[in-house]
Amino acid sequence: MIEKMDDFFTARVNGYDEHMKSNIEGADSFYKYTASLLPTENRTNILDLGCGTGLELEEYFTVNPNARVTGIDLTEAMLEALKAKFSDKEIITVCGSYFDVPFGVEVFDAAVSVESLHHFTKEEKIPLYTKLKNALKPGGYFILTDYFADQDEQEEFFRQELLRIRHEQNLPDDVFFHYDTPLTVEHEKEALLEAGFSQVDEIERWEVTHTLKAVK
Repeated sequence: MIEKMDDFFTARVNGYDEHMKSNIEGADSFYKYTASLLPTENRTNILDLGCGTGLELEEYFTVNPNARVTGIDLTEAMLEALKAKFSDKEIITVCGSYFDVPFGVEVFDAAVSVESLHHFTKEEKIPLYTKLKNALKPGGYFILTDYFADQDEQEEFFRQELLRIRHEQNLPDDVFFHYDTPLTVEHEKEALLEAGFSQVDEIERWEVTHTLKAVK
């Protein structure tokens, strides 16, 4: 049985940081690199989608300790760990789906997501990215560091496997389950451009993890 998304991460919150740092290729570099791409101005306002325990924020607060962060995550246990870790920082945490949570209009200087969005289709992401683009201030941008499929065939295989499992286990369509279904980089770029971002570039790669920058 595949697990519900929030149940999966709740069960693994203890030891999650060490697991990610030790078992994901490039993690010793990509959290720091991602953080280095975010604004360094004092009191800048950042949105973190799927923030988890805040591994990218550990790095970001070393370069911008006065940043204001809104972190959205499905898992309350992850957010509790994040708040304990950064009790002296200005962080608003929101427990919920970033598909459902309102972001506001022209609120954030930049947004970031690390190893979270590889569970969703291009069609699911376009409305999310449209909402995200609208939440960025003029000149704002989105840094996405995530797991991507190498080929269209791999992307399709993962998606069909999830559909097969959902059917066999009679899983409800309106509940998130933990199963990786990464897009290719090209399809991710297409989703961001169709959402209204003016420019999307791949700027770094570590094996299957890539970093994209999408400018409003």
